[in-house]
Amino acid sequence: MAITKFKGLPDTSTPLNPTNLNNNFELLGTNNAGFHNSIYRGKDITKSFYDGTVSKNIANGTFDDIFIGDYIIGKSSGRKYLVSDINYRLHKGDQECTTQHILMIPDLIMGMAKMNNSDIATGAYIGSEMYTTNLNPFKTIIQNDFGIDHILSHKNQFANAINDNCESNIGWYNSTIELMNELMVFGSNIFHNVSPGTIKPTNQEVDNSQLSLFRLDKSKIIAFDDSGSRQFYWLRNVSKPQEFCNVTGTGYAHSFTASAAGGVRPCFLIY
Repeated sequence: MAITKFKGLPDTSTPLNPTNLNNNFELLGTNNAGFHNSIYRGKDITKSFYDGTVSKNIANGTFDDIFIGDYIIGKSSGRKYLVSDINYRLHKGDQECTTQHILMIPDLIMGMAKMNNSDIATGAYIGSEMYTTNLNPFKTIIQNDFGIDHILSHKNQFANAINDNCESNIGWYNSTIELMNELMVFGSNIFHNVSPGTIKPTNQEVDNSQLSLFRLDKSKIIAFDDSGSRQFYWLRNVSKPQEFCNVTGTGYAHSFTASAAGGVRPCFLIY
């Protein structure tokens, strides 16, 4: 019986190569952000980042040879950073983000820090000492690894006040390197208090879906420290007036008092 070719498939006589994943996708005409977001690979793309190839393929929108789980080793720190989503914030923001990008997170926590020196969440993420001070050393490490010119500055939406146990106000801020929120990790709000019952909460966030990395490989939700031990890490959402959300060392959602030292695992966009 003759085999009928499906309509819509590319007409090519070039055979698929089982050892070259990227070339196969190029033959099928699927070099775009949406498709590359759906494939977990885990390849070292360090060399192609530092020779400019990765940036070129981000800018042209093909994302050629870039897939979820691929990684870049930081030039200065030697830390491993994972491709976690592609064009996650494209077209978002009160000032539209029009630059194509990939979202990166460190594979391991980068160190330990407190959300605040005392057990308060007043001012939410924007009012926290994590945002104003404690995140800065880790930002410097990332900037030295990637170069400031490769880290995308853009507008993002963050909570800046709390009332009746929940975040009560938000604003648009220039952003480069920040903590993740619960939605990015788990795909839902769990300890993030979004319904106090007495006021209408203000919980709008443009980071409102699970990162492709965590969707495709749930084990990456769990973070380790440099010694190989599992470690809880902070998220930027408030859970109650004294606590912020976190991901525990065992991998579930939780919250903890703001003065506790927790892991720092920030996210950032490169282009």
